[in-house]
Amino acid sequence: MLEMQRRMSRGFLVLLALPATAMGFALCVQISALSWILATRYGLHIDEIGLVWAAGPLAGIIGQLLIGVVSDGVWIWGGRRRAFIVGGGVITALMILALPWMGAIAHALGGVPLLGVAIAVALGLDLAINIGFNPTRSIITDVTREGAQRTRGYTWMQTVSGTFGVLAYAIGAVFDNYVLIYCAVGLVLVFSVIPGVLVAEPRELPGAAPAGAAPAHGPGPGRLLVILLPLWGYLAYDVAGMALKVAGLGLTTLEPEIAFGVATAVVVAITLAARDRGPQHAKEDLVEFRKVLAAHAFTWVGVQAMFVYMFSVVQYRFPQLDTGAAGGLLARAFLVLSAVAAILPSTVLEPLALRLGQVRVHAGCLFIMALGYAGLYFLGTTPLAITLLMAVLGVGWASIVSLPFAIMSQRVESSRIGLFMGVFNLSIVLPQLFVSLGLGPILDRTQDKALMFLLCAAALLVSAIAWLFVRHGDPATPSAAPGAAAH
Repeated sequence: MLEMQRRMSRGFLVLLALPATAMGFALCVQISALSWILATRYGLHIDEIGLVWAAGPLAGIIGQLLIGVVSDGVWIWGGRRRAFIVGGGVITALMILALPWMGAIAHALGGVPLLGVAIAVALGLDLAINIGFNPTRSIITDVTREGAQRTRGYTWMQTVSGTFGVLAYAIGAVFDNYVLIYCAVGLVLVFSVIPGVLVAEPRELPGAAPAGAAPAHGPGPGRLLVILLPLWGYLAYDVAGMALKVAGLGLTTLEPEIAFGVATAVVVAITLAARDRGPQHAKEDLVEFRKVLAAHAFTWVGVQAMFVYMFSVVQYRFPQLDTGAAGGLLARAFLVLSAVAAILPSTVLEPLALRLGQVRVHAGCLFIMALGYAGLYFLGTTPLAITLLMAVLGVGWASIVSLPFAIMSQRVESSRIGLFMGVFNLSIVLPQLFVSLGLGPILDRTQDKALMFLLCAAALLVSAIAWLFVRHGDPATPSAAPGAAAH
């Protein structure tokens, strides 16, 4: 074990964050370049781009759950997570490399439809990212103590990852997305392989069977469905939506979306109104964990809509910009978002979370993000205004990619963090799939594409309110963490 790992120094926390940074950098490339390439180079329409993005959440459903369960109970190359971090990084780099070559791949395969190749590449990329993301986040729980040290680990994860996210969007803005793609290939490889080898993983986790022994059984299908109660609406809509897409059918009315809204409101209300038997039983009951799922899902409706359809909104509001200028504006906007998200976690959010509690701080950041979306709709009428208002959104994004992981990990059994990290990921990927299947066709038929911002604002406002129903007495104070990290 490295000496800096024994001391839990800042240098080690930076090293520990690099694998998640690799996956985050790959995600930045996907956000910055995928829709841009599909729209400008291959001429896909907004609903087709939404369908391509739908491949990612499908990959997440499979990848995160499977890898989480498997990595909890295996011991390969001297670790639970090591093989998945390294393997996920290698595959991710290869899929990024394939992005600018989708047309050539389709031609080499004998004229396979480009949409099919795009979906396959997007699916491969997101599956690889998801294979890597679960273990890169789970390993932070594995090697840190619950409480302040855990919070510090996840906030430093976002600080490092966010810093490189800024670099990613800066490369896209200063040069172009093709340069970004080729830079990402090398960075993802290095940041996955080197830390994956150097970080020493504990052979045994609290409450876990010895590594390499038969893994503890996860919840059965019935129990898993109960845990996923707040996500039932998303699940039903996504299954029905995918079936219609496969059958080549489409709907011209909003009845399915209305039914989804009613069903989701009912199950979320039931979830948030539930009470557990007290703090000592919280992890066993998973009541608080279900509340986290309910609140986090609304967050990702608002966030994913921005990621997928922001380019289309920019094209609508600024028709005078050519595709290159529109892509540059998008890169600058996400650069500002990432810059704020890189600075705030360890400098502002961590101290506030230790004083006020993680849940309160996170809910407050989401309120600010909702205001930012409203500002984008009413005030974002110039490229400069768009760029500046993205800084407001960055406050929420800084919290979204750091605090929920610390909150969630302290409401479940640490010995099965891979499993619960995979279940937690469903509160991300099911809303993502809803955005691709449901919002894409609606926005395609809507004249004012900027209405997307109001939809995002509403989703973030509901999410912020829902988070306030999560137990505030989270173990984020120094007294709850006797092994707080040294600096």
